[in-house]
Amino acid sequence: MSELPIVVVPVGVDDDALDACLAALELCTPPGTRVWLADDAQSGPRGYAIIERWLQRTALKADYSRRQRGIGEVAHLDEILTACGEADVAVLAADAVPAPGWLSRLSASLAVDRAIASATPWCNAGEAAAWPRIGEIAPLPDAGDAERLARALAQMPAAHPELPAAIGHAVLLRGSARHRAGGLDAASYGSWYAALTDLSLRLSGLGWRNVLCDTAYVARLGEGRPSDGDMDALASRWPDWHARLANFLMHDPLRELRQHLAERLERVGPPEPQRDLFL
Repeated sequence: MSELPIVVVPVGVDDDALDACLAALELCTPPGTRVWLADDAQSGPRGYAIIERWLQRTALKADYSRRQRGIGEVAHLDEILTACGEADVAVLAADAVPAPGWLSRLSASLAVDRAIASATPWCNAGEAAAWPRIGEIAPLPDAGDAERLARALAQMPAAHPELPAAIGHAVLLRGSARHRAGGLDAASYGSWYAALTDLSLRLSGLGWRNVLCDTAYVARLGEGRPSDGDMDALASRWPDWHARLANFLMHDPLRELRQHLAERLERVGPPEPQRDLFL
């Protein structure tokens, strides 16, 4: 199997969420995967202790960096992504909880179609990629429900339908496409939510695709949020964006796909005996 993408986790201020994220990352990601915990001077003493303890015992190839002074969410992420060069990078929110198989299936999406620039998994709080209902925030599933859903997704044929834009709970970005699009616009946007939307739309304008990885799932405590002024900046640069998103949410082109997944979930069997194959 080819080398998996780099996983970047922008460290936040919620220590409990970070602890849960790192625990799920360890459990649901193949050993040896490269992981970068990137801290824009956000973690406090307890958060740092959680990170230190996790780094000492993880089977992942993990590194941690911390700025002495914060430069802002978008500027910091752009700095990290630039340092990764043209490598493919999966950005995982610090309050996200990945399910088994998440990274391998995201990586497979990029291998299927060279035109795919971003792949976003299903999420309980995923807006256009929300499961089980579009545009709604469902409760965070427990570990057993998430694993059962991941097993159902593993049995689904991958269709990679188009999304209006990538979504910030977890997204795999093709490095060459990101480099060609010029990276994130830290001068115009303060949030990853808006900067990722802008990057997605620029990628689309260059002929790339932003798709749903319909075989992977990553849960999150809540949806991403724009910073003050971000939505006005998006509307100014992309006048049809809000109408395009509203049209997608209203007509829900993924409705049939959700129905097929629900039917598959009802029939899913017992856990697979060899977890390594599941990852």
